[in-house]
This record gives sequence, structure tokens and C-alpha cells, in this order.
Amino acid sequence: MTELLVRFLIGGLVVSVFAVVGDLLKPKSFAGLFGAAPSVALATLGLTVAREGPFYAATEAHSMMAGAIAFFVYASFVSWSMMRYKTKAFLVTLCAIPMWLGVALGLWRVWLT
Repeated sequence: MTELLVRFLIGGLVVSVFAVVGDLLKPKSFAGLFGAAPSVALATLGLTVAREGPFYAATEAHSMMAGAIAFFVYASFVSWSMMRYKTKAFLVTLCAIPMWLGVALGLWRVWLT
């Protein structure tokens, strides 16, 4: 129960700080970038260091970076495909999910094992 409370407090604090940073930046479209993912990742890493140690947290951080790279490739492809070929978002995103999985598994195989 104590760990859950600590997770809640740290997560809420870090999300709030990132929300304020996002609110201060111009244009406002950047605010979403700082709203959730970076703050949750930092809170998770902080708790992982405290509970499991820095070596385990480093492995988790590498996994997060591999996932972020795979998502960047996926989002770039979806954006490019939708702008270039004027296709529907549902179709492009659904068809691109295997590409995301391939990039994520490839990075995992090369970088994390």
C-alpha cells in the first residue's frame, strides 16, 4: 500500500511539473509532448532505481528508448503515408502496426540482448 501511495504522489508531482513546462512553451501544440509519457517514464525510472537498483533501471531505460525509436518510425511512416497518398487514418495505422512491432523487436534483438 505504501508503494502505491509513493507511486501516486511521485507520478502526480512529475506529471504536474511537466504540464506546467508544457503550458509555458509556445506553440501550445508542444504541451501534449510534456503531458504524460516523459513524466510517467521518469517517475517509473525513479521508483525502479529505488526498488531494484541502477543496473535494472538502466535496462528499463534502454527498453524505453527502443520503444520510443520504434514509435517514432511508426508515427513518421503513418504521417508520411497519410500526407502522400491521402489514405484513411484507420487503414494506415492498422497496417503500420506490424512495422512498429518489427522495428521494436529488431531493436530489442540487436541492442537489448
